[in-house]
Amino acid sequence: MGADKHGFIEMKAKLRSEIRAVLKNLPREKRKADSEKLRARLREQPFFGSAGLILFFAPLPCEIDVWPLLEESLAAGKIVALPRFDPASQSYIAGRVQDLKEEIVTGRFHIREPAAGCVAIPPENLDLVLVPGVAFDWNGRRLGRGGGFYDRLLRNVRGEKIGIAFDEQIVEEIPAEPHDARMNFVLTPTRRAAAR
Repeated sequence: MGADKHGFIEMKAKLRSEIRAVLKNLPREKRKADSEKLRARLREQPFFGSAGLILFFAPLPCEIDVWPLLEESLAAGKIVALPRFDPASQSYIAGRVQDLKEEIVTGRFHIREPAAGCVAIPPENLDLVLVPGVAFDWNGRRLGRGGGFYDRLLRNVRGEKIGIAFDEQIVEEIPAEPHDARMNFVLTPTRRAAAR
């Protein structure tokens, strides 16, 4: 069991390194164009249109940019949230955001997140979660950054979990462990696949 666990860790680390190198070399204009395509595809999805409570993510420079869609969703009257790191539990919680100018702070991992005063939303109340990752496969497996924070956040989500990625982040197979959260769909600028 220990050897298997070590093997998984090595495989995941190698894959993270490979995908990060690919993403680092994506031209800025391609990132921008692909982000626009992805947002357009997301707007067309029935699960997006019908979701009243959505957990977005604040993209890092290497991630696809969904932020303008968060702004649109707020303006359209949807309830939106972002992950916020909770030092007490050492995990992420969903924090409701209503004012992007007043309620967004830089969090522990240098990621934009809701301020401490924002209301926490129980994960089982979320209709839709847009999930970033280092890599995905078409079976809904996700490779995160290695901390397990998203896996713990997603554990009690009953709504749709959608992996959001550039096409370059899709691989044939992600090595998965029992605690790794699976996506319902994976969406890229050119493709949508139902994972299960």
